[in-house]
Amino acid sequence: MKLVTLFLTCIRALVRNPMRALLTILGIIIGIAAVIAVMEIGQGSKEQITKQIATMGANSLSVMPASVTKGGVNSGGGGRASLFSEDAVALEKECKTVIRATPVVRSSGQIVAGNLNWNPRTIEGGNENYLKMKDWDEMLSGVSFDARDVRLANRVCVIGTTIVKELFPDTDPVGQDLRVRDVVFKVIGVLKSKGSDMMGNDQDDIVILPWTSIRTRLQGGSGTAKITKAGASANSTASSTYSTYPSTSVQFYPGADLQPYTDAPHPLRFRTVDSILLEIADPSRSSETIRELTVVLRARHGLEPGVLDDFRVFDRAAIVSVMTSTSETMMRLLLAVAMISLIVGGVGIMNIMMVSVTERTREIGLRMAVGARPRDIMWQFLLEAVLLCLVGGVLGILFGRGVSELVSMKFNWTTASSTGAMVLSVGVAATIGIIFGWYPAYKASKLDPIDALRHE
Repeated sequence: MKLVTLFLTCIRALVRNPMRALLTILGIIIGIAAVIAVMEIGQGSKEQITKQIATMGANSLSVMPASVTKGGVNSGGGGRASLFSEDAVALEKECKTVIRATPVVRSSGQIVAGNLNWNPRTIEGGNENYLKMKDWDEMLSGVSFDARDVRLANRVCVIGTTIVKELFPDTDPVGQDLRVRDVVFKVIGVLKSKGSDMMGNDQDDIVILPWTSIRTRLQGGSGTAKITKAGASANSTASSTYSTYPSTSVQFYPGADLQPYTDAPHPLRFRTVDSILLEIADPSRSSETIRELTVVLRARHGLEPGVLDDFRVFDRAAIVSVMTSTSETMMRLLLAVAMISLIVGGVGIMNIMMVSVTERTREIGLRMAVGARPRDIMWQFLLEAVLLCLVGGVLGILFGRGVSELVSMKFNWTTASSTGAMVLSVGVAATIGIIFGWYPAYKASKLDPIDALRHE
């Protein structure tokens, strides 16, 4: 039989009993719909997790001071003041996998604007790369601080939308004064809203300043800064944007102390930073970056072999890996359940095809009597099974897409359309038709024509 003729014969056989055909493929429809819905919801969940972690700096490493033990008491993480701003510069230059770096310092306290006040969740400082590294370089309004603001410790800041709601409810905050612990800063930008992070913390309840401004103006680092006319002429001849800013340059990068670190806090507190944030080119190579920065920092800090590191590294890429692997595990589990539905649907198709062979025994005998070969009979019934599964697969894809869209609208979940899942579903449906339709087709092809014609 020609392929076209065989195909048309199969179509006529299927439309002869449309209700039975629909009930036969119901299991396939449910199974394929479950696969599509699970894949799209799972992929959307994975993208949402990745996006959430990206707002925290997914492709970044944090270098923090190590703990210190004194008198048998361990201070815990950050107890040792061992990181300098020069370390950030060195890591950016000497580590091949590091794109950019910034010192990070933190503060806390009440902020005041007019007759309103607020205690923000975060007051943090970095250099001109900080916002870009935090995936926050897009401003809602205004601008970010630049390298000159960092160098001069200018009294400028950018704020989150929560601060705007609490302190500037009826006015544009850009250009307004914001008092942080009795020091007046000028608001030059408003950050684009990020919402809550995965832990439920408000990421928009934040004030970000140049790290040098926090060190010298909010934390009393007078021992660090040296204001010299020579420094001013060497670095900048222009006056500051605002009259409240110093017109001279401040040297914020003193030379590192050559004295080796011991098991005690470093005494020069105001020469250090709270942590160093590094943006790396490839999160999958974070272990290589950690090895590189360990070599650089140990050399800079004069640590002899056998001496413990005076710093520790927090790898955010590990969080991404854990969260995505957890999401993928759950998705595989749900897919396994969906596959059970497909197997049940395949068994149903085999059952119906066996019934069809029995009902059409005389037809099979007649076809063989007029010249149909056993392989023609086998191909006819096998193609019928595959067509049933393909129709079920298409209907399942449409049903699964509808479920995915409904979940997205009803529960406000992120879903992502997956072309790969659709192609895979069609392939699975065709495979099920071949596997579960082969035996009925084989049985039909082995019927004896004479016995088939005598069948009542």
